[in-house]
Formats: sequence, C-alpha cells, structure tokens
Amino acid sequence: MHLASASSSCYSRPAKNLLTIFVTARALSTTTQNHDLFSLLHHSPNVKHLRHLHAHLLRASIYSNVVFSSKLVLAYSKLNHLFPTSLTVFWHMPHRNIFSWNIIIGEFSRSGFGLISIGLFLRMWRESSVRPDDFTLPLVLRACSASREAKLGDLIHVLCLKLGFSVSLFVSSALVIMYVDMGKISNARKLFDDMPVRDSVLYTAMFGGYVQQGESILGLDLFREMIYCGFSLDSVVMVSLLMACGQLGVLKHGKSVHGWCIRRYSCFGLNLGNAITDMYVKCSKLDYAHKLFVSMPKRDVISWSSLILGNGLDGNFVMSVKLFDEMLKEGIEPNAVTFLGVLSACAHGGLVEKSWMYLKLMQECKIVPELKHYASVADCMSRAGLLEEAEKFLEDMPVEPDEAVLGAVLSGCKVYGNVEVGERVAKKLIQLEPGKAGYYVTLAGLYSASGRFDEAESLRQWMKEKQISKVPGCSSI
Repeated sequence: MHLASASSSCYSRPAKNLLTIFVTARALSTTTQNHDLFSLLHHSPNVKHLRHLHAHLLRASIYSNVVFSSKLVLAYSKLNHLFPTSLTVFWHMPHRNIFSWNIIIGEFSRSGFGLISIGLFLRMWRESSVRPDDFTLPLVLRACSASREAKLGDLIHVLCLKLGFSVSLFVSSALVIMYVDMGKISNARKLFDDMPVRDSVLYTAMFGGYVQQGESILGLDLFREMIYCGFSLDSVVMVSLLMACGQLGVLKHGKSVHGWCIRRYSCFGLNLGNAITDMYVKCSKLDYAHKLFVSMPKRDVISWSSLILGNGLDGNFVMSVKLFDEMLKEGIEPNAVTFLGVLSACAHGGLVEKSWMYLKLMQECKIVPELKHYASVADCMSRAGLLEEAEKFLEDMPVEPDEAVLGAVLSGCKVYGNVEVGERVAKKLIQLEPGKAGYYVTLAGLYSASGRFDEAESLRQWMKEKQISKVPGCSSI
C-alpha cells in the first residue's frame, strides 16, 4: 500500500503539471486568437474582409461575446456602413451592455444622426435594465446639440441631475458645450461658473459662444481669464479672437493676432486663414484681406463669400461681381451668404438684370432666398428708378415683405419723387410700425416735393395729435 501510494504520488504530480501546461497553453492560444481577432476587426480594410470576420465569429460561437459583437458594430460603422448594417448587427446581439449602447449611440451621434441617437438612448432607458454612465450622457447631449432639440437637451439635463452625474467633469462639460451650441449662453455660463474644475476646451467653447452671439466684450473678459489661468492658446482660440476683433472693429488688435499667428504657424489652416481675411474685411481693410486671400493655398466658399460680401457692402460692385464669377469658374458652389454679397453689389451698382439673374441662379442652386436677398433686389430696382416694377416685385414675392424690403423701395421713391408708389409703400410700413416717425416724415416730404402741401401739413398735424415725434440725432463723439 505504501509503495502503491508512493507510486501514485510520483505519477500524479507530473500528470497535474502536464494538465496545467495544457490548460495554460490553451488559454494562451485563446488569448492570442482573441487578440488577433480584435486587431483584424480594428484594421479591416473593407466591408468584404469584415464580413468574412463576421462569419468566422458566428461559426466559432464567439458572436455571443458582447465585446466582440460590440467591436463588430463599431467596425462596420468605421467603414461607413452604420445604417443599416451596424444597427442590424447591434439588434441581433445576444447580449448588450452599456459598452454596446455607448458605441451605437456614439456612432449615430458622430455621423450626424442626432435624432436616431436620442431615440436609441430613450429605447435603452425604457426597454433594458442597462443604465447610462458618464460616457453615455455626453454622447446624447452632443446629439441634442447637433439636432437643435433644445427641449430634449433640457430634459437630459434634468436626468443628469437626478442620476447624480452633475459632478462629472465629462457630463458638465457636455452640458456647457450643448448650451453654447444652442445659443443659450447664459445657461452655459451658469454651469461654467459652478464647475469646480475647468479645462481649456471649456474656456474655448465659452469664448467662441460669446463671440458667435455677438457678445465680444464678454468673450474677451473670459479670454483674459483663460490667459491668467495659464491655458495654452491654439488656432481654435485664435479664430474666435479674430472674430471678436472684427466685430469690435479693432484693427490694431486684429493685426497683433495676425502677427502672433505668423510667428506661431508656418502655414495657416483654412479656418484660421478665413478668420484673418474676415477680420480685415470687417475692419474695412479690403486690400489686406485680398492680399491674404490670394496667398491662401486652399480656399473654400467661406473664403470667397467673405470677400464678395465685403466688397459688395463697401460699394466696390465691380470687384464683388468679378470675384463671384471667378468662384463659379473654380467650381465652388455658392451659399446664401455669397448670394447676399453679390446681390448687395448689384444694388450699389444699379445692376438690375444681374440681380435678377443671380436671384434665379440662387433658386437653381436650390437655395431658398431669404427676405434680405429680396431686399437687395428691391433696393437694386429702386436705385435704378424702376419703382413700379419694384412694387410689383414685392407683390409677387413668396413671403410677406418686411420693413427692410419696403424701406428700400420707399427710399427709391424719395430719391425719384414718385409719390404714388411712395404713398402706397409708406402706408404699408405705417401699418407694420405705426409708432415709427420716419415713415410719416418721408411721406410728408414726398407730398411737399410734389406740391401737395395741404396733405403734408395735415399729416404733420396728425403726428402731433398722436404724439409721434422723430427721435433727435445724437453723436457719440
């Protein structure tokens, strides 16, 4: 018995060692295989290759592994097969966890399908036991921002508070950026001020938000605070800073920023180049803007639009029209701002036929004209003395004319002394703004210029009775 026991002991120890080695080798083999599959999923060059991997996962019964199936969803999305392939794979997953939901919600959010992303989040919340984490909520907030769903954004904010995620830097930052993107700058600032920790991304977002809202002075105060906190400046901050300089018309500071950018960057990116050009346009330094524009290695519709609009508003209609024609020759499709610039140029130059042509071209480009575009065309016709045609143009417009459109025609009536059209247009303006004295004064001036002094005096007397008076002029100098 003793010998048998000893013999059994002698043979059992190597057997156990062999078994351990076998199990370990198999585990290592599986780990290596898994690592290889991860790598292949991550680096799939095309959809055909990925489908082969997909089939292998199904054959090898690895598809039930939530990590692998989630990675498969992500891989299809990276190859621009988010819808319907990624979504189909996601719904056929045997198991889904928060990692899976974050992937599909995030991919739809990043791809511009904000409403689908929000819908997926709501479905996760209602139909599964999975609860969001501090990575899920920023993705949903980004989707709210992209889809401009302000009410949904407010509801997600409330949910963040209820779930206790308001202390998370990720969630708080996403809330600030969402409110900035939606133009709710006061809401964003309140959250920003309450945050115990703030980074350069948040400062940049808040600064940019103020500038986008036209609050450049408040934005510059925040910029000074950012400098004081020691955050480094990048090209995104410089773009906002140049926009602020342009809005305030501070050419000296704009030049300083331009100089800093020259010293910092050997070659400007497109956004930075556009921002410097636009700053010079807004500061009425069109020669500087044009020089920089010509030196830019790459130009887009924003680059062209800035110069076209600047020259158009500055009265240099020849250059504005020339730039517009050059842009079309280069194959760059104009946008609404581009057309506003060239139509403004036509108005300053009295180029009636060109303004009609550009308005027609605008519709061919499937850009819906806004009231400001119609105002430019009406202004162009009025400056050329085509007042009856301008009045007919107002009647045929698909939208109701506002003060800007009617005011453009009334100004033409004043210049050319057309009392009949002026009277009808002035009455429409008075109906829109019955308390605005300028329209009464213009109409009274038209009556006087045509010798209808009694009607002019009667109108002035009526203004006194209604206590409608012209606001006296003043100067800030």
